[in-house]
Amino acid sequence: MTTITTNTASTTTNTAINSNSKNGNQDPGLYFIDVARQYSSPVGGETELEPTELNTVKCSGGFLVVSTDKLRVKYTNVNHHGHNVGVIQADRPAPEKRLVYYFEIYVRNAGAKGQIAIGFTNHSFKMRRQPGWEANSCGYHGDDGNLYRGSGTGEAFGPAFTTNDTVGAGINYASQEFFFTKNGAVVGAVYKDIKGLLLPTVAVHSQNEEIEVNFGKKSFAFDLKEYERQEVMKQQMAVDKISLPPIVSYELVRSYLLHNGYEETLKAFDVASKNTIPSIYIAQENGFGEQHIAYALAQRKAVRQLIRNGEIDSALSKLHEWYPQIVQDEKSATCLLLHSQKFIELVRAGALEEAVHYGRIELAKFFKLPGFDDLVRDCAALLAYEQPHQCSAGYLLEESQREIVADAVNGMILLTDPNVKDAQSCLRSHLESLLRQLTVCCLERRSLNGDQGEGFHLHRALNSTSTAGRGPSANTLV
Repeated sequence: MTTITTNTASTTTNTAINSNSKNGNQDPGLYFIDVARQYSSPVGGETELEPTELNTVKCSGGFLVVSTDKLRVKYTNVNHHGHNVGVIQADRPAPEKRLVYYFEIYVRNAGAKGQIAIGFTNHSFKMRRQPGWEANSCGYHGDDGNLYRGSGTGEAFGPAFTTNDTVGAGINYASQEFFFTKNGAVVGAVYKDIKGLLLPTVAVHSQNEEIEVNFGKKSFAFDLKEYERQEVMKQQMAVDKISLPPIVSYELVRSYLLHNGYEETLKAFDVASKNTIPSIYIAQENGFGEQHIAYALAQRKAVRQLIRNGEIDSALSKLHEWYPQIVQDEKSATCLLLHSQKFIELVRAGALEEAVHYGRIELAKFFKLPGFDDLVRDCAALLAYEQPHQCSAGYLLEESQREIVADAVNGMILLTDPNVKDAQSCLRSHLESLLRQLTVCCLERRSLNGDQGEGFHLHRALNSTSTAGRGPSANTLV
């Protein structure tokens, strides 16, 4: 099965595939070129800069002293009113594309009154006030243990904190909550009603108060990994409560095995399920039912196995013998995938001179052709490195690349069935269509949440739960 993707490139390719069923001019193999292109970017590629120090440019400098490492602050004045606060924000906003963000402070000295605060504020926050006292801010205060959310009136929340205490503040993007900790234990959580980017913020407000901030360079007192694990478990438990009749999953798996030509696994699956799962009828879509995805099952199985073993010459030979129409256009997307895989196998085997010769003959045909040149360049890049699997084009040496080529050829064979009316049904199984819908729903849910929270990446999700063996594993589903 192929990568689940929802980007613009895929949309373009899907449009091309749809047009293929009408005019027959577009090569459906382009769909798999696009799939291969997705692997050139690492999974979970959303990267954000994290706070690393305190912002000494934008702060209430007259009321505090900041250490040279920009991680310690001390209040040296005598406060007269609520606008003499020594408040300071982090140098960057809290990252949003993750499950949880968290930071801590260590109270070196609670000073005269222990009026220390920790929390989050936005960019427009007044830099002479305690976090939580103004709109668009939230703060946990040490002198009374109260929580302040956009008001000078606090609400009972947790214990006070003082010298030698370690206090933390975090954002749980899954539950949309602020949470706070004291000495490694969660104090409590409240709904995060502030939108937009938020900056970790600390404040000192009486003489000799001194704190040290930890943005993660040192180990936290709080077990953040365990907290994240528990949050993931909560999500998993919510999913597990959804009842799914066994027959539904049975038919999805069976259609997947049929679609991809796993003949032996299909037979074993049918035998194992014979006495436990009743047969049901899955309605045909666009004239594409089970009888069509069973088309050429033995041939598809044989070619897939050759490609998965890296025996590209043998696979090409079988295609020329059984389905010459698939490889008659030497500049088609399917031929590019096959020839590029042959080149990749030569690089994998260390036969670099032979790879260069093969590339000059076969891959050169595709250079500068629209939609093909980036894959050709990535193949050529493998020759430039002593350890090509570690370079930016190293994804081509993964087993997943063989799967993509095998999927492309499998889909093209299915398209030779004269009864097929819809190209997309040949390129994607029912299971992949379901997973694509899952991905879209997860991305839409995050979009409605202001694009905050951990991104959904099917490849990563499947890798976390997949087991060893053939069939619908993480490598073949994405």
